[in-house]
Amino acid sequence: MNAAEVLFSARKYDGSMHWHCTMLRLGEDDHGVWLGMPAGTVHSKGDEGPVYESQEARVKLIPRGAWWTALFMDAPQRLDTYCDVTTPSQWPDPGEVTMVDLDLDVCRVREGGDIFVDDQDEFADHQVRYSYPPDVIARAAASADWLQAALRTDAEPFRSHFRSWLGKIS
Repeated sequence: MNAAEVLFSARKYDGSMHWHCTMLRLGEDDHGVWLGMPAGTVHSKGDEGPVYESQEARVKLIPRGAWWTALFMDAPQRLDTYCDVTTPSQWPDPGEVTMVDLDLDVCRVREGGDIFVDDQDEFADHQVRYSYPPDVIARAAASADWLQAALRTDAEPFRSHFRSWLGKIS
């Protein structure tokens, strides 16, 4: 595969680095830009440096203008979909995408398809710690609600569309 590398960097509301790693730009479609991570991709957090190495292939969807990103993971991961509620993504240049992670995560379990919202306590804590403005709180909550509904109803790209992109990196 001859894909360009893209630095993915999610920051916290105060600007501090959160999760970051290098991904491969696979392409784009009506849903947004698709980035790939082969098994063995190293994920770093903040200033800690490398935290873990993924054991499975993954693809990340960066939708245009949306308050979320979506990560789709191959087996054997327990989750098949992990959506981060974020500010809309910014592309300072073609080799970097960045956004602010707003803590809420909407996830789908591979076996059985259960859907849950994670880190609601962190979202509540960070509203105070980082002084999230009311409109950011409202948009984050609305995005989490929208993601739950989209996953529950198997709306695309969450039903099967992501599988073609995952196949490009597996």
